[in-house]
Amino acid sequence: MAFSVNTNASALSALLNLNITTRQLETTQTHINTGLKISSAKDNAAIFSIAQKLRADLRGYNAVKQSLDRSISTTDIALAAAGAISDLLIEMKEKAVAAADAGLDATSRVALNEDFAALRDQITIIVSNAQFNGTNLIDNGTDAVVAITNPNASQTITIAHQNLTLGGGNIAITAAQTITSQSLASAAVGSISISLTAVSAVLTKLGAGGKSLESQRVFADKISNTIEIGIGNLVDADLAKESANLQSLQVKQQLGIQALSIANQAPQSILSLFGN
Repeated sequence: MAFSVNTNASALSALLNLNITTRQLETTQTHINTGLKISSAKDNAAIFSIAQKLRADLRGYNAVKQSLDRSISTTDIALAAAGAISDLLIEMKEKAVAAADAGLDATSRVALNEDFAALRDQITIIVSNAQFNGTNLIDNGTDAVVAITNPNASQTITIAHQNLTLGGGNIAITAAQTITSQSLASAAVGSISISLTAVSAVLTKLGAGGKSLESQRVFADKISNTIEIGIGNLVDADLAKESANLQSLQVKQQLGIQALSIANQAPQSILSLFGN
């Protein structure tokens, strides 16, 4: 057996093992603190790269959901307004049909016309208020809903603009329409019938568009959840396992410190060879 005060092989070996244990302990503590087994490219470059791409897709789908939410709200308001306009047209038709009665007296026709005009003017009010976030799908403008449906913004769903203003593309009733005479009332009945048919078509288009948007919103949620779970499977740490590793490494570190202390004392035994 060789003795040396210049080189303590046992101490060097103990120190090497202690450093390895310390680095493993630091890694485990990082996993526990971050909740991630792969938090940088140093941990696993390939997996980290895949996770980053998935994170980018996830952020993209967050933008998709925001776009769909705005589009759904805009379309819902347009639908509600179109439905209210349809109801008003039905009431207006009742007034016009009553005023078209040849046996109706003038006073009654004037009263019916006042009701008719009030209903007519409500259509204008409803149209002007049917906007969300500055977009109005049913006024005399050209606004359309365009919602992105994928994280690259290369696919969209478009809901076309529908003009529901008085005298516009779908409402044959004009802002000056009256039923003060039998002939005017009869003309109004025809215009209202045409308008009701057109508004029903608008409701169908808006309803179908809104349904498509809602279906895409549900799908975007499912895709986002799947991606998030996938990222977790790739990079999340198993905290139960890491907790067990932490305790094991802490004990191992303590034993390593003791082993290094014992190895550092070994050269002291050389003094016994020289006596007192």
